Amino acid sequence: MQFWVSMIAVVIIDQLTKWLITGSFSIGESRALIEGFLYLTYVQNQGAAFGILQGKSIFFLICAGVVVIAMLVYNIRHPLPGLARLGMGLLAGGALGNFIDRWRCSFVVDFLDLKWWPVFNIADSAIVCGGILLMGYLLLNKQGEVQK
Repeated sequence: MQFWVSMIAVVIIDQLTKWLITGSFSIGESRALIEGFLYLTYVQNQGAAFGILQGKSIFFLICAGVVVIAMLVYNIRHPLPGLARLGMGLLAGGALGNFIDRWRCSFVVDFLDLKWWPVFNIADSAIVCGGILLMGYLLLNKQGEVQK
């Protein structure tokens, strides 16, 4: 259940925040959320992380689709323990959130701006946090097998 709840929550929060940004900002517009630390800046990213591979939306759609389907199937067939399930749910939700953008618009809406790091979104944050949780699980699982 933790997998499904986290995945669905990420997709809903991600899409809601992107809808709010696209409805309230012009492309490139930036506003301080926490002055000197966090800004909201509307960017349309046609590439991957850090803007690499610009214009390869079909490639990213296929990759994200494969990843999400693989995680769904794996979760159904081989349930993982708590934090690993949460990590997979965050990863799947993040991939699905960006997949929806690419499917609808051929780009991903990014808006969280630290001014010293490329602009990102909720889905990207979920992917990073999910990856960290899964890596932690793998590093702490000394037997090398999945524990239920």
